[in-house]
Amino acid sequence: MKIATWNVNSLRARADRVEDWLRRTDADVLAIQETKCKDENFPWELFENNGYEVAHFGFSQWNGVAIASRVGLDDVERTFSEQPTFGKGGKDPVQEARAIGATCNGVRIWSLYVPNGRALEDEHMPYKLEWLRQLKENAARWIADDPQAQIALMGDWNIAPLDEDVWDIDYFREKELTHVSRPERAAFEAFLEAGFSDVVRPHTPGPGVYTYWDYTKLRFPKKEGMRIDFTLASPALAQRVGDAWIDREERKGKGASDHAPVVVELD
Repeated sequence: MKIATWNVNSLRARADRVEDWLRRTDADVLAIQETKCKDENFPWELFENNGYEVAHFGFSQWNGVAIASRVGLDDVERTFSEQPTFGKGGKDPVQEARAIGATCNGVRIWSLYVPNGRALEDEHMPYKLEWLRQLKENAARWIADDPQAQIALMGDWNIAPLDEDVWDIDYFREKELTHVSRPERAAFEAFLEAGFSDVVRPHTPGPGVYTYWDYTKLRFPKKEGMRIDFTLASPALAQRVGDAWIDREERKGKGASDHAPVVVELD
């Protein structure tokens, strides 16, 4: 079974590319982030015409997550337990469309769009850290309750856990940028301490291996990217991983997302 995650940065704008990619890669399950759709303008037919069931969670032109599967789509959950809300500048907090889960052929898939901290002192940063803490509490409980549970936490984590995961760590530290701060990295590490594994890195080792390149300043042709899209697998699922790769080619050409798809092949 082949499962994948992809921040498409507006599904309607990239519908043709997503459809072509699904046909070309023969993926069984695709976890999608940043659909930027409401349910009423989600391109359901794109997936249905290609044999996929799809579950979507979106409120507006921001955020939005989905799971498309051709191997079953059961027990759909929109948000995880105690998922934090956010209200900017003291406004009434709202639930953002950042997490959706479903069981696909026995594997519990979560499509996750972790909040971007924006700046180290921005009000989004404590929101991001609490969001990750609550997700980790849920994830740790899932595998404590069932050590054989097959769970994939897939998506855009907006964290670069290692120095080699950004094109120039000195640049990031000098400018005090997010994604590489100690609290963010500790929040990511907490999932590994809870028993989950980054199952893609062993198959895509080394510095200079990225999943995201900003549209500005010619970051992609300059190879100035970040590794911020991950699949963290529960112990039982990690044992099934036979291969994994980052589809950098999909970042090329007109109309590409700023993220590349990340694929995991299960035995």
